[in-house]
This record gives sequence, structure tokens and C-alpha cells, in this order.
Amino acid sequence: MRYNWQQPDWPEFRYDTAEVEEMLFDFAQRAGRTSGLLEGLSQEIKSEAIIEMMIAEAIKTSEIEGEYLSRKDVMSSIRRNLGLQDGGQVSDLRARGAADLMANVRDTYAAPLTEDMLFSWHKMIMLGSKGINTGQWRTHSEPMQIISGAIGREKVHFEAPSSNRVPEEMKRFIKWFNETAPKTKADMNKSPIRSAIAHLYFESIHPFEDGNGRIGRAISEKALSQGLGYPALLSLSKSIEANKADYYKGLMATQGSNEITEWLVYFVGTIVSAQQEAEAQISFSLQKTKFFDHYKGQFNERQEKVISRMLEEGEGGFKGGMSAKKYMSITKTSKATATRDLQELVTIKAFMPIGSGRSTHYDVNLGVKAH
Repeated sequence: MRYNWQQPDWPEFRYDTAEVEEMLFDFAQRAGRTSGLLEGLSQEIKSEAIIEMMIAEAIKTSEIEGEYLSRKDVMSSIRRNLGLQDGGQVSDLRARGAADLMANVRDTYAAPLTEDMLFSWHKMIMLGSKGINTGQWRTHSEPMQIISGAIGREKVHFEAPSSNRVPEEMKRFIKWFNETAPKTKADMNKSPIRSAIAHLYFESIHPFEDGNGRIGRAISEKALSQGLGYPALLSLSKSIEANKADYYKGLMATQGSNEITEWLVYFVGTIVSAQQEAEAQISFSLQKTKFFDHYKGQFNERQEKVISRMLEEGEGGFKGGMSAKKYMSITKTSKATATRDLQELVTIKAFMPIGSGRSTHYDVNLGVKAH
């Protein structure tokens, strides 16, 4: 099989925008709506939405690669990066690195892409990893292959250019990225398309020994942010991770040719899905603020801790709801105290009971009306 980079027209990607025009219009409409929503929020709620989106991106971009980070450490690191708190000691170095990447991508979105920037990002995401040459292109002589299957029965899905080609390929990629940015001579105008191409182009080169997917998604976010003129408020990785098989299927289906319409349809659709989730997150942040304003001074320390833990899960809710057993585990209290606390929350309508008897569990009632 001849891969895209082995074709004589590499990297002259071909595509038909007709199939994504409706999604591009949807993207533009949603971008304007999200921006308007944020402008109408208090700084506290706005910061809350931004933090939650950055946490989701840091966690999900790692989960796509099979790494599971401490949410607490990621949140602490992001808050520290935003200057909102000291954050304390972060035990998970990978979480700290992922958070550092999210903050840096956001802070430097308008700056040109450079080799040093990519090396710096690589060092961040490889923090805590062993046996990886960080902050440099791969140099090993073995083929860089994407494979699946058991040992001895492997299937090669894609093979990237050899390591000795990487420096020149990346020089050309960086030049392309910067020359297609807004207000440049080759301005692509449609940032979702540029974002999709940038990701595919970078992943096809696969320049690092490890971490290519995470950096490729960061590059896609940078492209979107440059097109918007401000840091994009969405989590591409959260949308990708929800249908991870489609992501890899889309990449592999396209990497045998430089005709990439099918990839654009997938990736632009994923961007729009991420926007939808961002709108839901903003609404959720607003609901949380109203909820705590409504019940200010009415929760004891145990109740506050449990509710905060439940709401950390985002708009999707706390899996399985809260039970007396879970309450006891989180607060380290007795069954009698847990039952009493839960009943108090139901009485003041902060919690909604679901089910009955031993199967009773509770959800936070975010539909309360503010005073």
C-alpha cells in the first residue's frame, strides 16, 4: 500500500467543501452564540466554564491514548496556571504536564507555530514518562507504524515517513501552518477546514517518538483559535473520545490518499459537536452558580463536600447518583448521619430522590429558582 506521503502530490491535499458548507455555517453561528453567552456572564462563571473545558480537554486527550489522569491534579494545575490559586503539590506529573499544555496552547494561540514551541509542548506532555526522548524529533531507524492485533498477527494500518525525513517534513508543515493563518498570503478563511487538515497533516508525519496525537489535537485547537481571534472554548478531545473508533477509522481511511473530503466531513462534524458540548457546559456553570447562591449558608461541611464532588462530573451528572453508601464513603461518616444529611437535602429540595428503599439514590436539583 502507498501512503499519502508516498504519493507524488504530497502534501497537496484535495477536497470538496460542498459536503461541509452547512457545518461550516453552523460552526460560525455557534461561535457567535458562545461568544455572546460568555460576554453576558460574570467573571466567576466565565472562569468556571473555561476551567471545566480545559480540564475536559486535558483528561480526554490523554484518555484517547490510554492514559487516565487524576482530575483533582489536572484541576489544581490548571487553576495554578490561570493564577487563581497556588494549587498545592500535584502528585501526578502527567496531569501537571497536560494542564501546562492546555494553558500554553491558550496563551500562545495567536503566535506563529515554531519548532521550539512543538518541542516545548512535547516536554510538557511527556512529563513523568520514562525512556522517551523528549523535546526532539524521533531519530530511531525502525519504521514508525500504527498497528493492531496480537504479536505475530499484527496488522499495519499506517507507516509514517522515516525518521531521517522528519526534520524537512516538519519544516514544510510549520511553514504551511503559518502561511495559511488568518491575514496571511494563503489565508484559508475557514478555520475548521484548516484545523482538520493541520491535524491530518501532522499525524501523517508522526514526528515524535510518542505523544503525536495529543500535540496534533493541540495544533487543531490553535488553528481554530486563530480563526476565531480568541482562544476557542471547546474540547475537541472530549468529542473525539466519545467515538474514538470513528477517529482512528477516519484517519486510517484517509492516509492512503491526498483526497481528504471524507476526513473533513468527520473532523468538522466533531468540531461542531464540541461546540454543542461547550454551550451545555456554559449553561451548566451558570446553573451551578445559581444553585449555590440559592442555598448559600444552608449546607453543612459534609453536604457541601458531597455536592461539590457530584458537580465535578459536569453536565452529564454523577454516575448512578448519590447513595447513602457513597455519601458515607466520601464524608467518612456513619450511616445514620449520612441518611439524615441526605433527607435534609431532599427536604430543602437541593436533592431529588430517585427510586425507593435500598435502591434510592439522589441527584442534585439544579432546576431551583434563584432568590
